[in-house]
Amino acid sequence: MSMSILQPVVILLAWTMVMWLWMYVTRIPAMQKAKIDVANLKGGTGKDLDAILPADIQWKAHNYNHLLAEPTIFYAVCLVLAVIGHGEGMNLAVAWFYVALRVAHSLVQATVNRVAVRFFLFALSSLCLIVLIFHAAIPIFDLHIG
Repeated sequence: MSMSILQPVVILLAWTMVMWLWMYVTRIPAMQKAKIDVANLKGGTGKDLDAILPADIQWKAHNYNHLLAEPTIFYAVCLVLAVIGHGEGMNLAVAWFYVALRVAHSLVQATVNRVAVRFFLFALSSLCLIVLIFHAAIPIFDLHIG
């Protein structure tokens, strides 16, 4: 088993919780300022707050949700690579690059929220996932490339 590839996994998990904390540290005061009575609130979702809270407050929540989507594929492929003993070398470097791109994506989305920059970072991180999945497929399916 290649445990090294689990390091970027744990860092991205921790980063997700940093975003969770940032979301609540900014959202709760904004909800209080908007006079939202949470004690008597029924139903609804966090998305409903888009019409009530300032956009820059909601950007943190949107990013937190993004960290619960595509990174799940990252977690799965890294676990596969660790189990099959391919969690070192290039795969480890690509995993760290993925994490760096996702942290950068978070910081852009939570602050300036420039869509073109976010998309570029997201696209690059998705390419990292494709590489990791391809590298997992080679030994799993006993593919002989080249």
